[in-house]
Amino acid sequence: MSALAESVARETPRAVRIENDTQALDVARELAGTLAKEASLRDRERRLPYEEIDAYSASGLWGIAVPREFGGAQVSFATLAEVTAIISEADPALGQIPQNHFFMLDVLRVNGTREQQAFYFERALAGERFGNALSERGTKTVRDYHTTLTPDGEGYRINGTKFYSTGALFAQWIPIVAKAGDATLYVAFANAHTPGLKVVDDWSGFGQRTTGSGTTTLDNVFVEAAAVVPYSAAFDARPTTVGPVGQIIHAAVDLGIARAAFADARRFVRERSRPWIDSGVERASDDPLTLELFGKLALQLEAASALLERAGRRVDAAIEKSDEQTVAAASIAVAQARAATTEIALQASTRLIELAGTQATLAEHNLDRHWRNARTHTLHDPVRWKYIAVGNYYLNDVLPPRHGAL
Repeated sequence: MSALAESVARETPRAVRIENDTQALDVARELAGTLAKEASLRDRERRLPYEEIDAYSASGLWGIAVPREFGGAQVSFATLAEVTAIISEADPALGQIPQNHFFMLDVLRVNGTREQQAFYFERALAGERFGNALSERGTKTVRDYHTTLTPDGEGYRINGTKFYSTGALFAQWIPIVAKAGDATLYVAFANAHTPGLKVVDDWSGFGQRTTGSGTTTLDNVFVEAAAVVPYSAAFDARPTTVGPVGQIIHAAVDLGIARAAFADARRFVRERSRPWIDSGVERASDDPLTLELFGKLALQLEAASALLERAGRRVDAAIEKSDEQTVAAASIAVAQARAATTEIALQASTRLIELAGTQATLAEHNLDRHWRNARTHTLHDPVRWKYIAVGNYYLNDVLPPRHGAL
C-alpha cells in the first residue's frame, strides 16, 4: 500500500483518538453546541461547512467505528446512532455528510483484506474522510450501475458519472462503486486528487442544502488493484451488517431533525405564540389542543429514540455473530427505527409551524428548514417499503432482502 500512502493529503489536521462510548458521546455533545450556532445561517446562505467539517473530523468522531484491533474505539452502533443524532440536531447536513464514510468503513470491515483494513482504518483514525460516488441517475433502479471498472496493468480504470455524492466534496478519499465486465460490483477507493476525478458542487435540493451532494465525474480514473474491494459480496455472498449499518445512520439523522424541530416548537410556543381567542387561556402553552399535540409529538419522539437504540443493539449482535437470522433481525429493527424516525421528523417539522402560528412563517426565523431537511433526507429510500418488510417478517417469517436500502 506504499503508493497509496504517498498520495494521502498532507494538510489534514490529525484527529483526536477517542477511547470509548462515553467519551464519544461527551465529545459529540460539546461539538454540537459549536456546530449549532450558525446552522440556520449556513442553510439560508447555502454556505458549505468546510471549517465545521474539519472540526468534526478532528474531534475524532469519524474514527469511532474503527475496530479495536486496529486502534479504534469500536463504539456500539447504539452509540454511533446517538452521536449522529446529536450532531444532526445541531445541523442535519453535518450529521448526514459522514453517513457514507461509516457505511464504507463497514464494507472494509466485511470485505477488505487485512492490509486494506489496516491502511484505510488508520486513515480514518487520522481524521481523513471518505465520501462516496455510489448512486447514479438515469438507471432503471437504484441498484443498476453504468460506471465501469476495467483492468489496466497493475490496476483498473474507472469511467462513469455519479450523483448524490454526499461527502465527496469534503473528502480525502472517494469510494467509487463500479461494475466489472462480469457485472460484479466493486468499491474502488480513489484519492480525491486522482487525475480524471472531479466533484462538482451542483446539488440544488431545497433541503439538506449544505451536504454537497452533487455530481462526481470519473474520466479514465486509475486506481491500484490494492485499492479495490468487493461490494456485491457484502450482500449476495453471505449475510452482513453493511445494509443495516448504512440505514441506522440515516435514521439517526432524521431523529436529530425531529429533536431540533420539537425544541424550536417548544421554544416558540412558550415565548412568542399567542393563545387562540376561544381557548380561554392566557398563554399559548396552556391551550389544551396544543398540549394534546405536544404530548403526541413527545411520545412519538421518545418511541423513535427507543427504537433507534434497540436497532443499534441488534446491529451490534449481528456483528458479533453474523448469520441469516441475526442480520435479518438487525435489518428489521433498523427498518422499524427508520419508519419511526421518518414519521416523527415529518410530523415535528410540520406541527412546528402549525402550533407556533403565523409568526413562525417569517423568513427571519428560517423554521421551514426543519421540514425541508426532513422531507429531503427521508426520501433516501421509500419508508412504505419498510412496512412491507416488517410485516412480511412478522406475519410470514420472510427474511428481508439484503441490500444497502434495508
